[in-house]
Amino acid sequence: MMLRKFHRPIKKVVVKIGSSLIAAHQGGRHKKELSRLVDQIYALKKKGIDVVLVSSGAIALGMSETKLKKRPVDLALLQTLAAIGQNILMRLYSDLFKKRKIICAQVLLTWDDFNHRERFNNARNTFSQMLQQDVVPIVNENDTISTEEIKFGDNDKLSALVASLIDADLLIILSDVEGFYEIKDGEKKVFEEVKKVTEELEKLATGTKNKQMSKGGMTTKLEAVKIVTKARIPCVIAHAQAENILLRIIKGEKAGTLFLAEEEKLVSRKHWISFGTKSQGVLLVDDGARQALLKGGKSLLLPGVISSEGDFKKNDVVLVKDQEGKEIARGLVNYSAEELKKIVDKKGKTEAIHCDNMVLCE
Repeated sequence: MMLRKFHRPIKKVVVKIGSSLIAAHQGGRHKKELSRLVDQIYALKKKGIDVVLVSSGAIALGMSETKLKKRPVDLALLQTLAAIGQNILMRLYSDLFKKRKIICAQVLLTWDDFNHRERFNNARNTFSQMLQQDVVPIVNENDTISTEEIKFGDNDKLSALVASLIDADLLIILSDVEGFYEIKDGEKKVFEEVKKVTEELEKLATGTKNKQMSKGGMTTKLEAVKIVTKARIPCVIAHAQAENILLRIIKGEKAGTLFLAEEEKLVSRKHWISFGTKSQGVLLVDDGARQALLKGGKSLLLPGVISSEGDFKKNDVVLVKDQEGKEIARGLVNYSAEELKKIVDKKGKTEAIHCDNMVLCE
């Protein structure tokens, strides 16, 4: 059997597991499956491979503990369930890892930890130190305080951001499907390998079917794939309950769907601008500025800026849109929204966004 070959040795891997592995639809915990997963992580560590685990399940466990069968929509109740469930989740992991004489550590992250460059670097240093101490970091969104994550967020994207943050060699997203697939003539065809996420592939993606326990689906997984492959990190989507799935993937067996890393890596700063931070506003530009930017290597000059939206500060990330409202770039703005409104004569002024601090959209 031909084995897969990764473009570099796998020494550091991020594994993401979803709520479906933690809690069943009826609220029962999948202890056996989780124990098998921990056994595989133990085996990987014995091979000298560092593992960071990104785990959903706090809200699902909170629902199980409080006997709720349907995921609520009330924000305060969701946050309460997250607080209850996160405690149960970590106790579950601590007990399982302790049996293998492995120390695990809880890491709760919010968008702000990626949004601010200093906190971003602090998080990177913390992960580095944990791995040096042979600790398995267990990462989750801080749903108890992070309101936007509960409304819109998903741990697929978080796992991709963490993989990029620590410069992992591979991201493995474990799901309740065998990989990325399409239905042809009534039959499911799983893609063995994907070179690039195209619009056609995105149209095949669907949302989650298990709305009682989780959010997301294949759509959010493809978003995660785009983030890591731009950082030159490959990604495999596979079924969480397939036998020895982590070990087989690392060995190179063709399990799940492999999304190849892109050949050209976005430099760390530009990757952060693209994916690691949220935009704080919009600059609307004229056709001349649009054409200049799309040629590449050009800064956005002030005369090309028609108007701005949002209450952004200097060095915030903003979107650059054309007059039809289409996003063409994003970057670190050199002026606050208030400063831009006060500038009457834009000729001779410095750039609104320097080309080194800007990333064009595809």
